[in-house]
Amino acid sequence: MGERAHGPAHRGHGSGPGAFTPDGNAVELYSRLPAGAEPEIIAQAVPPGASILELGAGAGRLTHVLLERGYRVVAVDESEEMLRRIKGARTVHSSVEELNLGEQFDAVLLASHLLNTAEPASCGAMLRSCRRHVAGAGQVLVERQGEDWYGPRRAPVGRERAGIRMRVVSVDRSVPGASDVRIEYEIDGMRWTHSFRARDVPDAMLERMLTAAGLRLVRYLTEDHSWVEAVPV
Repeated sequence: MGERAHGPAHRGHGSGPGAFTPDGNAVELYSRLPAGAEPEIIAQAVPPGASILELGAGAGRLTHVLLERGYRVVAVDESEEMLRRIKGARTVHSSVEELNLGEQFDAVLLASHLLNTAEPASCGAMLRSCRRHVAGAGQVLVERQGEDWYGPRRAPVGRERAGIRMRVVSVDRSVPGASDVRIEYEIDGMRWTHSFRARDVPDAMLERMLTAAGLRLVRYLTEDHSWVEAVPV
């Protein structure tokens, strides 16, 4: 099966069975991916029972675990196909940048490295959307690639988790400040690829972006600085 481009090439493109999102992610693949360590990172920062606005929720990889932990989640995604896989949460079909619910939440979650893969102009709009929807005493949790993503490196070795095989085929650093990445996934004999551009968002840049959006960095939640907590100012 040939590759399927979705929107501008920088947004990503993928190949394999089933539907794809505008940025080239395979819906069937993402509906099968495990949540990993992310829910625990979130739970350590966000009080039990809090209301969470999850931006870029996808097929509910994090949503379903957060619901099981007792959080009240509203899941937002630009892909209707992804949202149809989510059960038990209120869903909203919208881009992160244009979202304006007229509501505020205890916590706003921007996970899945969206700041790395979005166009630079969209990053500020995403963070302003976080600011728009977070309560005055609330918190914003943002995930981006860890600091080890920057600078020269070799493509990571493949790994397998929960029956899902993932292999980074290539990482091209020829574009300054960015990486062109190609990843292959295999589950139950089905195979997908995803190619995308990941832009560097080092600490200093992220802090400037948060400030411009009306947010203040509180702390880094992980040793590699991939998860950060911010609050409105």
